[in-house]
Amino acid sequence: MRPITPRRTLASGVAALVLMTGPGLTAPVTAAPEEEGTTYTNAVSESFADTYADPAVIQGKDGWWYAYATADPLRAGDEPGVGHIARTRDWASWDYVGTIFDETNRPSWAESSAGLWAPDIRYVDGQYVLYFTVTDTTLNPGEDSAIGVATADDPGGPWVPADEPVVPPRSLDDGRFLWTFDPAGFTSTDGRQWLYYGSYFGGLQVTEVSADGLTPIGEPTQVAIGDRYEGAYVVEHDGWYYLMGSSANCCAGPATGYSVFAGRSRDPRGPFLDAEGLDLNASVTGGTTVLTQNGNSWVGAGHHAVLTDAAGQDFVVYHAIDKDEPWLTDPFGINRRPMLLDRLDWIDGWPRTRAGAGPSEGPQPLPVTDSVLGGDPADPTTGFDGMRQGQDPQGGSIGVVDGTAASGVAAPAGGARVRLDVRAEDTVTLTLGEHPKRVRVTYDGGAGELRTAVVMGARKVVEESVAPLPAGQGWRTLTVEAAGRTADAQVSASDLNDPMAVTGTSFPGFSLRAAPVLLTGDGARVDNVGVQTPAEPVTQAVPDPEPGEVLFRDTFDGGVAPSWEWVRPEEGIRAEGGDLVWPLRSVDAVGGANTGALLLRDMPDGDWIAETELTLDLGEDTVRNYQQAGLIVHEDDDDFARLGSVAIWNTRTVEFGRELAVAEGDERTIYAGAIIGAPAPTMSMRIAHTTNAEGEHVYRAGISRDGTSWAWGAAWTFPGDADPRLGLYAGGGAEPPVDARFHELTVYEPAP
Repeated sequence: MRPITPRRTLASGVAALVLMTGPGLTAPVTAAPEEEGTTYTNAVSESFADTYADPAVIQGKDGWWYAYATADPLRAGDEPGVGHIARTRDWASWDYVGTIFDETNRPSWAESSAGLWAPDIRYVDGQYVLYFTVTDTTLNPGEDSAIGVATADDPGGPWVPADEPVVPPRSLDDGRFLWTFDPAGFTSTDGRQWLYYGSYFGGLQVTEVSADGLTPIGEPTQVAIGDRYEGAYVVEHDGWYYLMGSSANCCAGPATGYSVFAGRSRDPRGPFLDAEGLDLNASVTGGTTVLTQNGNSWVGAGHHAVLTDAAGQDFVVYHAIDKDEPWLTDPFGINRRPMLLDRLDWIDGWPRTRAGAGPSEGPQPLPVTDSVLGGDPADPTTGFDGMRQGQDPQGGSIGVVDGTAASGVAAPAGGARVRLDVRAEDTVTLTLGEHPKRVRVTYDGGAGELRTAVVMGARKVVEESVAPLPAGQGWRTLTVEAAGRTADAQVSASDLNDPMAVTGTSFPGFSLRAAPVLLTGDGARVDNVGVQTPAEPVTQAVPDPEPGEVLFRDTFDGGVAPSWEWVRPEEGIRAEGGDLVWPLRSVDAVGGANTGALLLRDMPDGDWIAETELTLDLGEDTVRNYQQAGLIVHEDDDDFARLGSVAIWNTRTVEFGRELAVAEGDERTIYAGAIIGAPAPTMSMRIAHTTNAEGEHVYRAGISRDGTSWAWGAAWTFPGDADPRLGLYAGGGAEPPVDARFHELTVYEPAP
């Protein structure tokens, strides 16, 4: 069980979680019509679970989609399952399969009290491979986390764990152990297998593993710095490897600001750089936002996986917390983290959830899981003429191709996406289009090649692309998408955006005509054959807040204007050279002490965008906990949100933190935050205010390292009857001595 007290904490004050006694501008989203059978509404796990955290997904060779989750009770009052498995055909209706582990198959080297967390599912070399976290092993005294691995012939199990960790505990000279959490497997386009893992104490690492995914090879490589990322997940897209990781506190109830960020590299070992060229492994840590809360009911969106539907549309599956129902038990129990699903778009080469709109709350189109061929893709003989039926222990009813089999329904004109499974050692050729202009893709297991060609006339090859196929066993997934003037083919084992071979061709001068799909082989075994019209990609991001007319501007040329009010003023804060100069002290607004000074002012009614320019040089690499300064939205000392440039151990980041009561009527408070991005010694910050559909105040944070380009991130809400003031703050530590300099505060109307 994961109690509310977090096992891992990204702090930005005296503590990230404080117990004591005594979006902004939500992006416009057009909701899909609520039509039965075509839409879903988050959370997708609601029908079978209250909480389904750290989800991992795969489409099994039996045609079902399987979702795996960490070890929490499914419902309030349930006993905690040791990991969970559920399955669906359409992402609308679900069957609960059972637990991953029980007393009969629990790893022998896991302490009886250990948590078995954060499963990651892959299909490798003919079997299903499940990686998982073990929080405490029998190998060492104390908390010595490790990565375990289990295998099964069926995605529902039974799972057989290995006799030892695939990544053993990692110790330091002082006897402490690094956090070896949150595994994620991956196959690179050269067919090599990789395993990513790690968390805030030690950072993210990757190690190559053997062809069966069970044994590490060589030395690991650090890919992301400690104190910033966990929950790694890697995908390939357009020749880039994208490392995505979750950041901040996973489990702080209504104050949870967990979010997902990405960097990319041409090498699975990095370095991974974000859209600004910042390294995920640097002290001033990079990361381009993939998924973050937007001011609706969902907060703490993270620890995700990625899937692709039959039309080629990517989706992100993740957990999040309903801020109005954050606990599985009352008053202060397990975080209630159901599983959510949303469209994942690629905007200017970067993954963005719903083009940057973030978690959805209303009806959304379901992933496409059917085929235009009709019939049952899991039994391809129902969609093809000339294909005989066979049986397979993993695939069930399969098709066997002797000669040429033709689909009974034509593939769409102009473009089609075909997905099918083929046995690794077999050879099958897929043909799209009509004589004399066709696209031909051959999976040649015997020769170890994937070949994609444009064919004119009887046999003239206009253009061909060839890629090697690594040796292996079991099933492989072949996807072919021909649209416009290009045709691309990929082969993978897991079909999780991790191809082991990629080919591509172009065919200028013609487009594909509607024609039956042809499969040619000599005893080739195929399964899960589906054809769809390719999804139309979303390529334009939803608009971010933009400032319009200036409402007012406060400078500090003549001191602090009467419109401001000091709370707990500190000696040494002064107006100097047109700036407000604020020496950092060992004070903080977090928790029960409430020792930090604040400078606050009333804000206008309606929507606005507030901006300040701040100079605060926190250096790099050294530990300067928790020096910080920035903007604050302050209702009272136990109810505020603050946006600050902050030093957290040897990491430098910008955090949008939130302190509030644990629950209505509960005097205890909780503090956590969302990461917005990387700071600069002189940078600009914005907070945009609006209201949401429930009439709540929504405050969204944005930052700029150069005063020109802006990155917008998470949003926090306040009740509609609240009347917060906006202000400035600084503090967190006095050593080494440093001043924060606020240059001015400008408040704008939002641009129309």
